Amino acid sequence: MQRASVIQEEWWEQRAEATWGNAPAGQDVVALRAENDQLRRALAGRAVIDQARGMVMVLTPCRRGAAGDLLVDVSRQCDARLPEVAAALVGAWEGKPLPGRIQRELCRTLRRFHAENQGCDSRQPGGSSR
Repeated sequence: MQRASVIQEEWWEQRAEATWGNAPAGQDVVALRAENDQLRRALAGRAVIDQARGMVMVLTPCRRGAAGDLLVDVSRQCDARLPEVAAALVGAWEGKPLPGRIQRELCRTLRRFHAENQGCDSRQPGGSSR
C-alpha cells in the first residue's frame, strides 16, 4: 500500500507541474471526466455488440467475422447505429419486442446470408455436409 500511495503522490506532483502555466486544472478535470464517460459508453456498447454477435453465431451458425458482418449489414439497412441494433437483439432475447424495422432487415439479411452460405460451419471445404 505504501508503494501505491508514493506512486500516486508522484503522479499528482508531475500532473500539477505539467498543468502549471497551461489550461487551469479545473478544465483538465472536466476534459478527463468527459473522456472517461465517453470511454465507459464505448466499452458498454462493445459488450452489447459482442453479446449480440455471439447470439448470431449460435443461431445461424457462423463464425465471428460473418456474425459481425451480418450485424453491420442490419444496422446499415436500418440506418441505425450498431450498438442500437445489438441492444435490440439482446433485448429481444430477454423478451422485449424487436422493433419492426430491425426485425424486417434482420430477416432479409439472414435470408441473404443463408442463400450465399457465407462462413457457415455446416458445410465442409469439399462442399459436403456432415
